Amino acid sequence: MSADVTLANLEGRAVLLLGGTTAVDDVAAAGARAVDLEGASQGALPSDPMQALARLREVLDFADARGADALAAHAAAFDPRALGPPVPRPPKVFAIGLNYRAHAEEAGLELPKQPLVFTKFPNCLAGPRADIPLGSPRVDYEVELVAVVGERLRNVPVDRALEAVAGYTVGQDVSDRRLQFAGRPPQFALGKSLDGYGPTGPALVPARAVPDPQCLAIRCDVSGERRQDDTTAGMIFSVAELVHYLARFCTLEPGDLLFTGTPAGVGSVREPRRYLAPGDVVESAIEGIGRLRNCCVAAAGAD
Repeated sequence: MSADVTLANLEGRAVLLLGGTTAVDDVAAAGARAVDLEGASQGALPSDPMQALARLREVLDFADARGADALAAHAAAFDPRALGPPVPRPPKVFAIGLNYRAHAEEAGLELPKQPLVFTKFPNCLAGPRADIPLGSPRVDYEVELVAVVGERLRNVPVDRALEAVAGYTVGQDVSDRRLQFAGRPPQFALGKSLDGYGPTGPALVPARAVPDPQCLAIRCDVSGERRQDDTTAGMIFSVAELVHYLARFCTLEPGDLLFTGTPAGVGSVREPRRYLAPGDVVESAIEGIGRLRNCCVAAAGAD
């Protein structure tokens, strides 16, 4: 029987979290436990999270062969605040704008006829419990399902595109709207790539545990108030269609991240607008994938 595990980054080392898709905050309530991959495999598998991702099939085969009981013998308690982004050094980070019907409608924009692609720079990535440094009074939240590419590919057909996905994680596409819209055309990449503006985690959930990425509940709460609430069925372009589209133009590589868009409810289109403030707590959750919990703090030198 398949072991119920997810792959995570604990203080820079690849670990298996027992309990699979259970959100880390829920696991922590009962005492979170992690298995050091290199140690449990006696050096047969790597300690580096990127190398472990590149060998994910071997990692899962190892977990299945050992089974949950044997893995539990190697498990140790840990502090969830020590978790880093599950994919800490992705070759590329793609993101998709206006990919939920309700979000396009609330913004008063036509539905796109093809995916609207921008990038987030890898320096923005942060762990699932990392603070969000607010660099301006117009910082926004955007919960997103993040797909992780598991193999090198180009020109993959839609009906085989999900075979190239190693797994999924939760992401926050934090956005400094003031910087993003400071000029014309907008600075999408820069406004969304400040340090700490890409919390991800809590772990990489293997694709085999997510048979259909288009039927997951997705939500975001800010200081206990529900701001976003939808399902991934609301996407205009599915995960498979996005992978297919990107692979037409770029060679995709193991570890590439794909932020697949955010549902309705972001602060910049509300009346009145609702941006993040120091002291706010942003909780981002996706059914079967996990939950992020990020506290907002004033960035050094922020105005």
